[in-house]
Amino acid sequence: MIYADYQNWRNQVKRLIFCIAAIVFSSAALAGSMSFAEQITAGVKGEHRSESNKARDPYRHPRQTLAFFGIEDGMTVMEIWPGGGWYTEILAPAMRDHGKLIIATWDPQVQGQPSYRYELPKKMAETFAQYPEVYDQVEVQYFSPPESASLGEAASVDVVVTFRNTHGWISAGQAQDIFNEFAHVLKPGGFLGVVQHRADEGSDPAQSAKSGYVSEATVKELAANAGFEFVASSEINANPEDTKDHEKGVWTLPPSLSLGDVDKEKYLAIGESDRMTLKFRKPD
Repeated sequence: MIYADYQNWRNQVKRLIFCIAAIVFSSAALAGSMSFAEQITAGVKGEHRSESNKARDPYRHPRQTLAFFGIEDGMTVMEIWPGGGWYTEILAPAMRDHGKLIIATWDPQVQGQPSYRYELPKKMAETFAQYPEVYDQVEVQYFSPPESASLGEAASVDVVVTFRNTHGWISAGQAQDIFNEFAHVLKPGGFLGVVQHRADEGSDPAQSAKSGYVSEATVKELAANAGFEFVASSEINANPEDTKDHEKGVWTLPPSLSLGDVDKEKYLAIGESDRMTLKFRKPD
């Protein structure tokens, strides 16, 4: 009787192990079959993201933006100057085991940069260490032109993306050199995706960039001069409520709210800036 009970218990354990294994393998197969859009959605919903960053999703439309840029499973993607890593925290889990994500961040060996260029990469490194299951495959390329001006090996990247950086490059007199470097690192047929605070057409870029805004024509000219073909534009990140004449430029609006409590409700009602979303292609 004892032996029969033991055999019965043993068979039940075997069946339980078999069921657990089936569930594990089914889950792995399901994960492996996820589309890239589903991987991005999973990244957007990730528990590693802070609530303050998630609150920006309705203004920045990450799923639609990354789909528009043509990012696909298996690609090598380079994000330029990710700042605090808002898009990195979405791209990293989506690209993990499904391609390669490279972040081009400021070079700590270059002296005399603004303090945030040393502080933000340190904070990002701490985040990477805190969530290795998300960030362990992210590669880092240091990029602080003109002293550290290479994005890596020629024709090694499928997609380059940059978010709200172009005004700074214009103000520093580096924009054309940086767009040229994008063309250098991209593979023939590769894509460049640009999101940028949008100035009114006809604006003087040297002046509008001081307020954080750049016209679409200016960005298109920079890309064309670097040899890119214009593919398409999207109004995903447009905001017609943005008058673009704020006292402290684009930083008057959320999330910066540089005026503090002064007219805070007004600027919260406007939301984040009006932005262009442009896609370019490096010719074959």
